[in-house]
Amino acid sequence: MKITILGSGTSHGVPVIGCSCRVCTSRNPKNRRLRTSVWIETGGTSILIDTSTDFRTQALRAGITSLDGVILSHSHADHIHGMDDLRPLTFEKTLPVFGSSETIEEIKSRFDYIFKKTQQGGGKPNIILRKVETPAIMCGNADILLIPVKHGELNVLGFRIDDFAYVTDANAVPDTSMDLLRGAEVIVIDGLRYRPHSTHFSVDQAVAVLKELKPARGYITHICHDLDHDEVSAYLPAWIEPAWDGLVITL
Repeated sequence: MKITILGSGTSHGVPVIGCSCRVCTSRNPKNRRLRTSVWIETGGTSILIDTSTDFRTQALRAGITSLDGVILSHSHADHIHGMDDLRPLTFEKTLPVFGSSETIEEIKSRFDYIFKKTQQGGGKPNIILRKVETPAIMCGNADILLIPVKHGELNVLGFRIDDFAYVTDANAVPDTSMDLLRGAEVIVIDGLRYRPHSTHFSVDQAVAVLKELKPARGYITHICHDLDHDEVSAYLPAWIEPAWDGLVITL
């Protein structure tokens, strides 16, 4: 399995528009963070988790030429507003897009032009929406376990494929979901900043979850401009790292 971190940043991205803080003006490329998304290649199957606002840039940079499915964690703008850029990947096939009932309804509302008869112009994403109703789904050859977590009051999906687990935009993981995450070799989890936040794990909270789950490797993602990459790397335990755009994890 090959996992590519397409984006590791929070909803504003880093640099933040109009900000001149030391992280936003840093020359360290690992401090430049597009909106959060991940690409997974496993068993001949190509899967995208979330169509971030920056998907076009991410796809070009990573060399994505084909997808077998898209899975959406939730419907916040930074996780779905790259939906239209799926067009070039759906010229010759219909692409399934999986999400919770709430997320699918939001897609139908915000991207209504996709699902009604209009003039074609530059085309529309050729997608079919799939509501996830079971604890697991199949996408191509991949068996994907759905991990319910809380993002404030919002229900969000995390995902596990074999020994890899991915949980973004969360500030609480129910005990039943912790059990689903146990035994994963690599876990990527939300770790917004040092300071507490009402809907995201702080760095220390993310570390606490990872210490309980005990993966061989842990990464934090959805990182804001409070965190300098090198400084947070030094702060974290040796087996936990801040993710960065373009990071490739192999299993």
